[in-house]
Amino acid sequence: MNTSELQKVKQRYNIVGNCDGLNRAIDVAMQVAPIDLSVLIIGESGVGKEIIPRIIHDNSPRRREKYFAINCGSIPEGTIDSELFGHEKGSFTGAIGESEGYFGVANKGTIFLDEVGELPMATQARLLRVLETGEYIRVGGQKIMKTDVRIVAATNVNMRKAISEGRFREDLYYRLNTIPIQIPPLRDRGEDILLLFRLFAMQMAEKYHLPKITLSDEAKYIMLKYKWPGNVRQLKNITEQMSVLSQEREISGEAIHKFIPEDAESTQLATISSPGSHSYESEREILYKILYELRGNVSDLRRDMNSLRKQLDAARSATVDTSASNLPSIITDQPSATISSPARTAAPTVQDAVAEEISEPESLNLEDIGRQMVEKALERNGGNRKKAAQELGISDRTLYRRIKQYGLEK
Repeated sequence: MNTSELQKVKQRYNIVGNCDGLNRAIDVAMQVAPIDLSVLIIGESGVGKEIIPRIIHDNSPRRREKYFAINCGSIPEGTIDSELFGHEKGSFTGAIGESEGYFGVANKGTIFLDEVGELPMATQARLLRVLETGEYIRVGGQKIMKTDVRIVAATNVNMRKAISEGRFREDLYYRLNTIPIQIPPLRDRGEDILLLFRLFAMQMAEKYHLPKITLSDEAKYIMLKYKWPGNVRQLKNITEQMSVLSQEREISGEAIHKFIPEDAESTQLATISSPGSHSYESEREILYKILYELRGNVSDLRRDMNSLRKQLDAARSATVDTSASNLPSIITDQPSATISSPARTAAPTVQDAVAEEISEPESLNLEDIGRQMVEKALERNGGNRKKAAQELGISDRTLYRRIKQYGLEK
């Protein structure tokens, strides 16, 4: 294909770029378009693989027939067979009628299977049969259906690796890969990066009535050296971000670092912050810190409560043991006349004495118990707060707070 014909194709499909890899891909697409062969388009995510099947269809004998672009990765595994090959009425829950599927509707036309590497193994077997014989069976059906469809597939995965890992059929790969077309990544397209930037900047200016942004020489150098892991899609996103957020219409080398991620492998947009702007990122960090500290305080409080509960249980047990050991003396010390005399007020019984002894610790204030625990821990550790906190199972900060609360500061 000569240069003038190539430029006409680019103009028709709004393709920007002059690198050899891109020109080669367009040239192969134009050559294979009139010949009814399967085509496999290979390239990273975001390089613009969807343009090639459109070129092939529009320049093929099938150009007056239907064209369907299907993203195989977006269709759930449980329904993809029904979507592609159709189904019979009642074949599954919700099948209230029969469906022809894409292969039935697109008869005589072209189907573009994007992300073909995401197809389930069972669907791959069905697709292989369509490619080899043009035959398929609807889900829930028994009748063999016929279709005449040209298939153009695309993938961004390493097919050789997928085959070795058992995720893709080798025979289907060779059947799809009759004519391979490789789309180069943006980092290998050189000056095309600046041409695409200019296009996207102009589109933003026209669409939203904004002053068009341009790049300084230093900014151009940075753009050309960046790896663009997200390819054309990432470049478009960053250009749109600069068009909206940049106060200066000429992007300097210093300013462009605010938009291009520092990590060259990252596809995320850079976080923009300017003086006086509201930073939700910093607020989120503060909130995380508060929640973390709150979680620590709750843990400290739980340990304090468990420690107090154990202290109270120990006090109750000690009281019961002491009362039980004194029972004989209580009985011995009571004169029989005192017990039986109706003229005097009845003396406390054994049960009353025990109840009185047991009820005493129940009336103790938890704050008093906490103060006693802290005082004793400090005494045992010679006033060393760190060791006292470790003994009590609480943090230094919590102990300091308790000391202030109980007025134990010296």
